[in-house]
Amino acid sequence: MLYEYLEENYKPNEPIFVSDVQLPVSAVNLRKMFKELCDSGKINRFDKGVYYIPRQSRLKGGVPLGADVVARAKYIYRNGRVEGYYSGYTFANQLGITTQVPYVVEIVSNNASSRFREIDMKGRKIVLRKSRIIITEKNYRTLQLLDLLSNITQYADEDMEDSYSRVKTYIQNEGISREEVDQYIKKYPERIYKNMYEMRVFDVFA
Repeated sequence: MLYEYLEENYKPNEPIFVSDVQLPVSAVNLRKMFKELCDSGKINRFDKGVYYIPRQSRLKGGVPLGADVVARAKYIYRNGRVEGYYSGYTFANQLGITTQVPYVVEIVSNNASSRFREIDMKGRKIVLRKSRIIITEKNYRTLQLLDLLSNITQYADEDMEDSYSRVKTYIQNEGISREEVDQYIKKYPERIYKNMYEMRVFDVFA
């Protein structure tokens, strides 16, 4: 019963969180069922409460599941819902604002239990922060932008004009509006106003 459910609801190498599985069995029996499938080799265990159906490979046991994939599924996109976003140097690197490849992955998430926490996930260092505002599909781009703008001088490499240009391109590509920014900006430190003024971003909002 459990394996058929997993095959129907999860792709190979997609993280499976035991707490997300909806079957009419007790928590104790569900854990036993997961253990039996794991012992038989049908699924693999990544960590406590986290399993996956291995992708077929010549390697014994299939292709291993990466920590970054698990972190994204647990804290950013969970059960078809946006629950978080990348922040700090991680997001700055994604935009090309900094060439530094961050050793630590920074994430802001609804699923964070405290304001700030450092996690070691199978050797992958993650800094997890609780969001100031509930993150949704509609607002995560705006919140991600405001987080970046509040500390832009910290993340940017020496060419500030290039960094400003990349931020403006992001605003335009994502269609972020002044109305959306005004809705949340009061939750951020006052220095964000100075940073936004110096970057001259007010004229690029949708």
